[in-house]
Amino acid sequence: MRFDIITVLPGLLNSPFAHSILQRAQKKGLAEIVVHNLRDYATNKHKSVDDYPFGGGSGMVMTIEPFALCIEKLKGERDYDEVIFLTPDGVTLNQPIANQLSIKQNIILLCGHYKGIDQRIRDLFVTREISIGDYVLSGGELPAAVLVDAVVRLIPGVLSDETSALSDSFQDDLLDAPVYTRPADWNGHKVPDILLSGNTPEIEKWRFEQAVERTKERRPDLLK
Repeated sequence: MRFDIITVLPGLLNSPFAHSILQRAQKKGLAEIVVHNLRDYATNKHKSVDDYPFGGGSGMVMTIEPFALCIEKLKGERDYDEVIFLTPDGVTLNQPIANQLSIKQNIILLCGHYKGIDQRIRDLFVTREISIGDYVLSGGELPAAVLVDAVVRLIPGVLSDETSALSDSFQDDLLDAPVYTRPADWNGHKVPDILLSGNTPEIEKWRFEQAVERTKERRPDLLK
């Protein structure tokens, strides 16, 4: 699976993809993450990629031409399943969306900045708009990293225990049950006896009940 990320600040994305699961996925050849500097596609001598908004108002708007040149170049090299714009007014990222994207082959991610991007980029090129929450960040780089992380970990072979992703929170519209590890007794605080019983069916039943109870308490909207 390949991600092409178009950004005006490529340095912001060096660290998220250079460690842990995302690094291993790339080394295994299961994921390819390529970051493109939008300024490389600017045609003016100052390599600027923004301008004042038509009609006045505060802030600057990212111009259409650099995005168009970069996207068209990439599309000339391979077919893309999605061109995704990370934006606060997009559909909120959730586990079902991550699951859907994990079976795609090639995805372009657009990172906005300033007041936003020229609407014509969204109208002409973007196939899906995604938000990571109801708040505004300085740019689309961190949301892009979040989306890539959420998707790549679902690719078969990325996690050492592939069943782990299937039991994550939100996979069944439930939050995950409490988890424990050694020691079984820490300063009098003990692990529930059922988890030490070795009775797998009863343990799974307990986990399901705990997941339902936790979801009911913390995210009742998921149960609807």
